[in-house]
Order: sequence, then C-alpha cells, then structure tokens
Amino acid sequence: MDVTEWIDSVTRRDWQKTTDQTVRFALIGLGWWTVDAVIPAVKNSELCVTTTVVSSSKEKAEQIAGHADTIDHAITYEEFHGGAAEEAYDAVYIATPNALHLEYAETAAELGKGVLCEKPMEATVERAERLVDVCNSKDVPLMVAYRMQTQPAIRQARALIDDGFIGDAVQAYGANSQILLDMFSDPNQWRLESELTGYGTSVMDLGIYPINTLRFLLRSDPVTVTAQVGSFHEAFDDVPDERSAYTIVFENGTHAVCTASQNAHVDSQLKITGTEGQINLDPVFAGKCSLELTRSETTVQLSLEQVDEMREEFDYFADRFTRSEPLIPDGQHGLTDMRTMEAIYRAGRRRETVHVEK
Repeated sequence: MDVTEWIDSVTRRDWQKTTDQTVRFALIGLGWWTVDAVIPAVKNSELCVTTTVVSSSKEKAEQIAGHADTIDHAITYEEFHGGAAEEAYDAVYIATPNALHLEYAETAAELGKGVLCEKPMEATVERAERLVDVCNSKDVPLMVAYRMQTQPAIRQARALIDDGFIGDAVQAYGANSQILLDMFSDPNQWRLESELTGYGTSVMDLGIYPINTLRFLLRSDPVTVTAQVGSFHEAFDDVPDERSAYTIVFENGTHAVCTASQNAHVDSQLKITGTEGQINLDPVFAGKCSLELTRSETTVQLSLEQVDEMREEFDYFADRFTRSEPLIPDGQHGLTDMRTMEAIYRAGRRRETVHVEK
C-alpha cells in the first residue's frame, strides 16, 4: 500500500453533499465551551448560523449575543421553554450540564426542532433513554456531539483500518487528562457535582473520548469492562473518579486499556496495534491531531491539516439535516456509550468484570 498516494486521495469532507443550505441554531447553555469554541466555529462554518442564545441569565444572554452579528434573540431558559423566538431557529445545540440535557431536548422536540446534544448525552442511562424516546416520538432528528468523528485524521485512520493497514486490530491504548481545577477560578465546578455530572467526572467527561473514538475506528462496540477509580483531592469528594483506569473488550476481540483523569497533566493519545501494523494518534483529543503510521520496519509521521473540529461537526449536522439524511452518531449510538460508562463505574465499585448492557 502506498500510504502517501492514499492520503493524497482522501478528501477532507468526504461526507459533504450540499453547499447552499443554512441551518439556524439556538445555542442552549452559554458556558466557556459555547462562548470560546462553538460561537466562533459556527461563525466560520459554511452551512450554519447562530440566531439565538439561551441562558439562565437574560443579561448574560444579551452580552453573549454581541459575539456574532447574526444573533438577534437572547432569551432565558424559561423563555425558551415558553416557545420564545421559535421561528428564528431550526435546530438547538444543548451544552448545559449533563443532567439538564433532557429537559431542553424535550422542549426542542415539542417545538419540532433538530437536536445536537453534547456528550455525554445525559447524567444516567435512564435519562438518556428518555431523551432518545422523546426525540423519536416527535420525529425530530437527534445527533450526539462527538466531534472526533468529523476529525479528518480520525476518518483517515478509520479508512486505513478498514483497508487492512494494521491487519486485525489486537489491542488499543487511550489516555485523556487535564487539570480541571486550574481551568476555572471557581472551584464549585458542576463537573464535580454528582447531581449534575452523573456517575462521575473523569470517565463521563474525558474517558468517553477514547471509548467513542475506538468504537468509531474499530466499527465495534464494547462487550465487557473492568475498572479501578479513586478520588483523593478534597474537591473530588462528591465524585468517585478523580483518577480512572479501565479496560474494554470489544465485539471484534480487540482489547483496550484506557486512563482518564480530571486532575493530571494534560495527556491526549490513542494507539491501535494490529497483527501487521500500528496507528498512533498523539495528540488526539485536545484540538490537534497527529497521525503516525507503522508497518513492518517503517514509521511515517503524517503532516495533516488541522481543522476546527466544532466547525466540522456543525457543518456535518447541517449537511445531513438539510437533506433529511440520518444523523450519525444518533441517539442509539450515544446510548451505547452511556451504557458502557455506567458499566465502567459499576465495575469500579465492584472490582469485577461487568458486561455492557445492550
């Protein structure tokens, strides 16, 4: 296989079919991620525009509305639930704390709006199931915001695995960590409150990346998991997993070992080893993605275009949404991650192998 020739043949947006449609978004939840990552991404997108922002505070919503000249409506959560500005947007992006996703999806579904919901889909499997059910019952499209699935390096790695570059996938390693307490001046972070974050913090917020990205790359889902979790810093007293390590056995037989921590030096890597070669992505989950390929005695470090993953994700949603095509990853896809993470936390408590529910 001529890797260089193959890479040159790959188009960055192999999924795009439309160029002349625009999806109007209401952004729900105006935390740092929405303000610093999403609003600029949508502003630079080809197929999307932000027309409405929704916050707990009218004053904050009006302030954030000034970040883009397309935003004509700044409303509160209560106003959103009451149907304010419903004619101004076609779809919603939900970026509230995990345990609040359901209520905004319910209202969006009642209004007949498409839903792009941040990961993890909700705080618990049961609430995530309700979210999927309400979108299905109202026949509104639902997509879970896994930005890695539109990352060109990830898509190229998946195509290489499909083409047999590494042979049969045997084992994988994933790591994702950051120092959460250094990222915010207020130590009362919702990701450290079990009522808002769900089962925990490190696996729910960071460990989900290697789980979902491996599922995407391998086209295979988890069957069993083991885990060890622990919290040591007083700020993590309400969650079980300041530190986490977990293993996954996939349906195709691949074994993965992963770590995630909200209180460790930044690390972001994913490696898949097969019977004939290896793909190493390091860094991978932190906004940049580097692709290293090894086969036989040859290792190649590829220089790839860095993209705004959020812009790609929004444009992907819009491309599929405007053509009434199925949105993937959909709610059922997101439920598999929720069930996998629930199993990981259960395994961490019981210190035994746990089967992932279907």
